[in-house]
Amino acid sequence: MTDELETYVADHRADLIDLALELLAIDTANPPGDTREIVSLLEESLSQLPVDVERFAVDPAKPNLLVTLPGASDRTLLYNGHLDTVPFDRDAWLHDPLGERVDNRVYGRGATDMKGAIAAMLFAIRAFTETDTEPPVDLAFAFVSDEEVGGAGLPALLEADRLDADACVIGEPTCESDRHSVTVADRGSIWLTLEATGESAHGSRPVLGENAIDRLYDAVTTLRERFGVRRLELEPALEPVVDESIAFYEPMMGAETARELFETPTINLGVLEGGDAINSVPRAARAEIDIRLTASVRTSDILSEIRECVADCEGITVADVSWSVGTAEPIDSPLVEAVASSAEATTSERVYRRSATGGGDAKKLRNAGVPTVEFALGTDTVHAVDEYTTVNALVGNATVYARLPEVWASAVDGTGPSDPHASAWDSGNA
Repeated sequence: MTDELETYVADHRADLIDLALELLAIDTANPPGDTREIVSLLEESLSQLPVDVERFAVDPAKPNLLVTLPGASDRTLLYNGHLDTVPFDRDAWLHDPLGERVDNRVYGRGATDMKGAIAAMLFAIRAFTETDTEPPVDLAFAFVSDEEVGGAGLPALLEADRLDADACVIGEPTCESDRHSVTVADRGSIWLTLEATGESAHGSRPVLGENAIDRLYDAVTTLRERFGVRRLELEPALEPVVDESIAFYEPMMGAETARELFETPTINLGVLEGGDAINSVPRAARAEIDIRLTASVRTSDILSEIRECVADCEGITVADVSWSVGTAEPIDSPLVEAVASSAEATTSERVYRRSATGGGDAKKLRNAGVPTVEFALGTDTVHAVDEYTTVNALVGNATVYARLPEVWASAVDGTGPSDPHASAWDSGNA
């Protein structure tokens, strides 16, 4: 089955490139995030294929598209991708931000995040239907809007109970330079807003006042000293994920820095506001702080300690807080092994099973009870000027997405290789 699908993708790579360029030609920058035109294009592309297509929208300007290709069993594998992109400054680009091919590169906003992956998913559908291949499981596709800004996309579908799946792969780019990975976990977060009060005075006599900015910065320093170097208590099941994450990021930032990224909290002071004039002692100040915690850490416990720490800082109060718990898939689960082994077979290179440094739609799906990973070949130009993907990445993604249903079905049924790591994982590439 997979040989015929892979042959179709290889023989029709020119059509795949054209499809990616068609998607890139439609501006879906968010804001405003209008996806009506691109959804209409997807509907037209799928209209001649034996698939069920449904448009679902809570915001008429930001529709989502649900596609179903029936399979041989009642299990469902879901593919998810977002249609919107971050904005771009056309004048800053050397290549066309609405799509341009130069040799092996396909440039455009969203080329790697993630219209290239969506083109590959659409091409996987074509591979099954054009070769008259019945997938071993039902295949569902959720092409969503509003991922970059709001909640009209995946959250709306989940709230309406429109995503019934046994597993999901999201086409987020998970590869950098020559290193490939599947992300099996994300990190928890605490977004903290602190406010400081002080006492005004003239800038020439600061001793007569109480500087709110100084108080606030001292509080942030205290948080960093108490929590920023604390080794996190991780569940044993997360240890191999952390090891893989460190190995993946080591070439980029060094082993010790990568280890700190996942074994201790990260604390970033993102916003600091206060003061009215250079010659006045500020009476009030405000800070927004982003704290990240590796999956399996009890975020609520850390937050309670942070509140106690802030209470010890004079003149400082917690004005607002939002938080989430990191999520993870077992590193040896059928879904993780199916995606990783399919990618390894396609690339002939090691694929790391790692944690993301942040968290997004995968977290939403896992919290909704859907086992989820992220995978797409691509480049490290996400959100950058002259963002691009490569022809090899487009073809590789389409091959992986076409191969995946059979590999996942075999893994779930226990009919796959007796050693699930028997691939580049244990080869010289490892």
